[in-house]
Amino acid sequence: MRHPSFQTLRKIFFLNFILWCNVSAFAQTQKYSSKQQFAFLENFKLENGSTINDCKLGYRTYGKMNDSKSNVIIFPTWFTGTTEILEGTVAGQLIDTNEYFLILIDALGDGVSSSPSNSKRQPGLSFPVFSIRDMVESEYILATKHFKLQHVFAIAGISMGGMQAFQWSVSYPDFADKIIPIVGSPQLDAADMLLWNGEMQAIRRDTAYHNGKYKGNPPIPAASIMHELALTTPSALATQVTRDSFDNWLLRISGTDRFDWNNRIRQLQAMLGNDITKGGSLEETAKKIHAKMLVITSKQDHMVNPIPAAKFAGYLHANLVELESDCGHIAPGCEGEKTKAAVSSFLSGKD
Repeated sequence: MRHPSFQTLRKIFFLNFILWCNVSAFAQTQKYSSKQQFAFLENFKLENGSTINDCKLGYRTYGKMNDSKSNVIIFPTWFTGTTEILEGTVAGQLIDTNEYFLILIDALGDGVSSSPSNSKRQPGLSFPVFSIRDMVESEYILATKHFKLQHVFAIAGISMGGMQAFQWSVSYPDFADKIIPIVGSPQLDAADMLLWNGEMQAIRRDTAYHNGKYKGNPPIPAASIMHELALTTPSALATQVTRDSFDNWLLRISGTDRFDWNNRIRQLQAMLGNDITKGGSLEETAKKIHAKMLVITSKQDHMVNPIPAAKFAGYLHANLVELESDCGHIAPGCEGEKTKAAVSSFLSGKD
C-alpha cells in the first residue's frame, strides 16, 4: 500500500471523525509515533491449506512492558488501515501508553504486512485468500514467538480490528484477560455481506481492474462511493456536505482512494468469511469465551451491522456500550469522550 496523507477524507474512517468532529485529543500523532517494525513468520500456513511464502507482519509499539508482562494490549488494524494511521487515534489517546504496553499490528493484506501488493513470490491475485482467523493466527505467532508472551492483558480493535478481537476470544480463549471489539462483528449478517460483496463487484467490474493485472495504483471510484455511503448516515452526510460543494467532494472521495485493489479484494474476502461460530450459533459460542468483554457498537452503523455484536454481548452478559449519534460507523470518534471513558473504565476494572 502507498500510505495516504492525513488529508484524505474517506480513506480511513477514523480520519473522517478527526476532521468532521474535531476530536483534537485523538490527533496528537507525533508525540506517540513509533517506527515501523517487522516480524518474519517464514512460510505461514493458512486454514484453507494455502501458504503465504516469506510472510512478514508489521507492528509498532508504545509505552513500556512491565517486568511481569502483565500490561500488554494488542490492537490490530481495521479494513484498509495501517498502524501508521492507527497510532494517531489509539496510542496515548484511546489507550494510555503511560500505563500499558501497546502493540499495534498491521493485519495481513494491508500493504505493510504480507499482501498482494508487496509479495515478490506471490504477487497480485496469486497471493492466497486468507481469513480473519488467519490474521489472528499470524498475530498470535507474533505475540508468542517474537515477543515471547504467553498471556496479554487485553486485545482490542476497531471495525475489522473488532472482528479480529472477537476471533481472538474464540481462537485463544485464555490468552487475554479482556477483549474490546469496537464497531466490529462476531458474524456478518446479510446487510454486511451485501455491502462487502457490492464493493468487491464494483472493483472486479471496473474496466481499469483488468482481472487484477492493472498498472500503477489507480483510484477505485465506484467502490469508494459505495464505501462512503455506508460509512456514516444520510443525516450526517447532508449536514457535512452542501449541495454546492457536493461535486468537488465527490471528486475528492472517488479520486483519492489509493489502497491497492488486490489488497482490498483479499481483505474483503476475509471479512466476508467472518464467523466466529464456524457455522454454529452465537449462543453456543458464547459459552466458550473466558475473557471479560466490552462490546462497543453504533446503533446507526450502516457499515457493520451492530445487531450480531449486541446479541453476542447479551449471551455473554458482557458490558455493552451503544453509541447513538448519527455518525454511523464513525460514531466512536464523534462520541470520542464516551468511547474513551468506557475503554478506560473497563481496562482499569471500574466497570
